Amino acid sequence: MSQADAVVGIPRSELGAGFPTPGMRREEAIATETTWAGLVHTEAGMVSGWHHHGDYESVIYVLTGRFRMESGPGGTSVFDAAPGDFLFVPRGAIHREGNPSPDEGTAVVVRSGRGEAVVNVDGPAPG
Repeated sequence: MSQADAVVGIPRSELGAGFPTPGMRREEAIATETTWAGLVHTEAGMVSGWHHHGDYESVIYVLTGRFRMESGPGGTSVFDAAPGDFLFVPRGAIHREGNPSPDEGTAVVVRSGRGEAVVNVDGPAPG
């Protein structure tokens, strides 16, 4: 890229389907060799499947609903995020999201790294 490269806009109507994980719906806005960005939607009361993002780091910004993030040994580290909260997911961190609220949750997700962006797994190692 150079100073002459134009900024690219992605209208909401042009978001595509993102990588599937049980219990979550992702919408992809940007996918390059080193960056992924989009939206994730979680239904009220749902808990996603366990997964990690390989060599990607992820930043999540909660727009609506609540996001319960479980991670760490045996999934015992729990953080409840509300609208306006950020979450940081390190490379390779096995986790799952839940939505304990009565409303759909939506968040903006931006990932930086390389390789497979979503790897579904059975769960974290026991604690």
